[in-house]
Amino acid sequence: MNLIHSMRCTHGLLAVVPVSALLLVGGCANKEYVRGTDDPSVDRAAMSTGLDKDDIETALQNLLNKFRAAPVMNEWRLKAGQNDRQTVAIAPFINETSEHIDPQLSSMLSETETWLVNSGIVRVISQERQGDMIRQVEGAQHPVFDPRHIPQYGKQLGVKFYITGKVGASDERTSDARRVQYFLFMQAIDVETSEIRWQEKAYITKAVH
Repeated sequence: MNLIHSMRCTHGLLAVVPVSALLLVGGCANKEYVRGTDDPSVDRAAMSTGLDKDDIETALQNLLNKFRAAPVMNEWRLKAGQNDRQTVAIAPFINETSEHIDPQLSSMLSETETWLVNSGIVRVISQERQGDMIRQVEGAQHPVFDPRHIPQYGKQLGVKFYITGKVGASDERTSDARRVQYFLFMQAIDVETSEIRWQEKAYITKAVH
């Protein structure tokens, strides 16, 4: 009886496995992986209320185009022409929103750093070196960038200017929709005087409904 029961169970399992396999294969067959280079519309679709590649590119193009024409950039060009390139560091953006967008903000910093390096107008201090400097100023227990301590950071690195910024948001909801309006600010700060030498803003709106 046990043998017959075992054979019945085994036969049942054999009958079930192909069906499960077919269901699994059928489920996977409905999905298709697409490259953005093959289908540019992949990058245009919003997948969440967070910041994505298109948001970052649009905001940075807006901000950096304005930065290119700013008086402080003209000053740096003049200094570079006199063989006296200014030393600049990129500081972390302050995230004042409830959204988990820190990786995206880090990408914005890296893009800005690349833009400045390629301009050839200033000397740019690497972000990795800044991490060591922040630990020296803030202590190993709390190595977080604090805008109030920019003069100390500048003294440690020999930096003349900091490029930094912050992001705020207005988050509104109804019974069946949500809208997040982002406000991005970028600024250039004179380390010696703490004067804001340039500041601009960009807006990004995301919604789900």
